[in-house]
Amino acid sequence: MDIMLIFDIAAAYLIDLAVGDPHRLPHPVRLIGRLISSLEGLLRAAADAATQIYGVEKGRMERMAGGFLALSVISATFMAVFLVLRMAKAIHPVLYHGLNIYFIYSTFAVRCLADEAMKVYGPLVRNNLAEARKRVAMLVGRETRHLDEREVIRAVVETTAENTVDGVISPIVFAVVGSLFGVGAPLAYAFKAASTLDSMVGYMDDRYKNFGRVSAKLDDALNFIPARLSGLIIPAAAFVCGKGFAKSFRIMLRDRRNHKSPNCAYPEAAVAGALGVRLGGSNVYFGRVVEKPTIGDAEKQLEVGDIADAVRIMYASSLIMILAGLGTLLVRMVY
Repeated sequence: MDIMLIFDIAAAYLIDLAVGDPHRLPHPVRLIGRLISSLEGLLRAAADAATQIYGVEKGRMERMAGGFLALSVISATFMAVFLVLRMAKAIHPVLYHGLNIYFIYSTFAVRCLADEAMKVYGPLVRNNLAEARKRVAMLVGRETRHLDEREVIRAVVETTAENTVDGVISPIVFAVVGSLFGVGAPLAYAFKAASTLDSMVGYMDDRYKNFGRVSAKLDDALNFIPARLSGLIIPAAAFVCGKGFAKSFRIMLRDRRNHKSPNCAYPEAAVAGALGVRLGGSNVYFGRVVEKPTIGDAEKQLEVGDIADAVRIMYASSLIMILAGLGTLLVRMVY
């Protein structure tokens, strides 16, 4: 294995910490989003036509079309990144490693996740609840117009904890595993494509419950192992941040299944235990109240400082994960 691949991942992580995701610069994920939108229209039309011509049940055709969408987008993303890097390598190693660093960096979301959470933290510190509601609406799917301060804080802590898996731990895992076989960036981008599919079509409403089923299930499958890793990494990060390992780990074990998602409760429970707060409960989605199981114990009321603490735990989790990943690559290279 090329030792430079280890430096590529390390450099990508440091760049993400330094600059995050500047909105003024184009991001490859936007191309994935455009591809999904374009194919969705074509595949829905094809599914409707097949339903009318052959009399196949509409839900079944939508599931087939959605499965083809997921397969096509993920395969195309992997191959596009793979071929770009192969051509770059043929031109010059410096170009190859530069692009490899860029692709891996653009799959990480450590700084971006922290920045978005702190955009809500700032208005709350200034007692500007209206602005905080607007900011948190960009992060979560629930309705935010009538949230009180504690509900806004809960929303930010929950999304920061949840995204510690799919925006931080999972991309590092796939970049590391892929680098063992020389395809770190393509594999990390294949995961990013799956995550983008889930965020665009993986809903349970009438429009997407069939069409987005494969995308949602695939995203769950890809995050399955990273989510369980987070059940160890986040308590360790809590210890690093002075919050203690034992309580975070205990609540994670107890409440790890208190969510409709097979993955989300692991990081949320670990963060809730570390902060000594209760997450979950009722939310409003599209005008309908949805009751969710609670996670954690309300040892204290949620407060603004919990957002900053959740962000610190996320940063520490990313550091633990990147060091573990780089250590794995070093061991593999030696042995």
